[in-house]
Amino acid sequence: MSKKRNDLIEHAERLFYENGFHAVGLKRVLKEANVSLMTMYNHFDSKEALILETLKKRENRYFSLLRETAAENKESCALSLAEAHFKWIRSYRKGCMFLRAKEEFPSAENEINKYAVAHKKLLISFFEEHHFNYPEATRLAILFEGATALSEVLDLEAVYSELMFTIQNLFEK
Repeated sequence: MSKKRNDLIEHAERLFYENGFHAVGLKRVLKEANVSLMTMYNHFDSKEALILETLKKRENRYFSLLRETAAENKESCALSLAEAHFKWIRSYRKGCMFLRAKEEFPSAENEINKYAVAHKKLLISFFEEHHFNYPEATRLAILFEGATALSEVLDLEAVYSELMFTIQNLFEK
């Protein structure tokens, strides 16, 4: 990936995450990335294409973090994935960028909306690939999503403790 393309994605991700997708114009992204409009259009057809690529890069980082920590047995795996998820939450304290994208692009026909929905389904599929049946994978996704949402409004460490406690009890024999 070219440095300019990477700079665009990196700055766009930060700006979109902190301010929202519609609140940030291309001029601001270009200025902060120190990239010309022509260069941007050499890499992306539109602001929406930049948003999609930003979401893809973020998704790849998130799932890479989860993959690095997945353990072999079910309970250990659930706990290690929760640890990784909370590491992510500690780094990004403003909630889920994918849900924000879905809210700002509400049409089910919009590619950004479709990608956000697919991302949520991918989390369940990821869990299924790592020892969990569909109901268990769905429960874990609900817990992870709830922890992400509550970390915006409650004490972070209290949310972490309750997430870990719930997961431990979920898989008790």
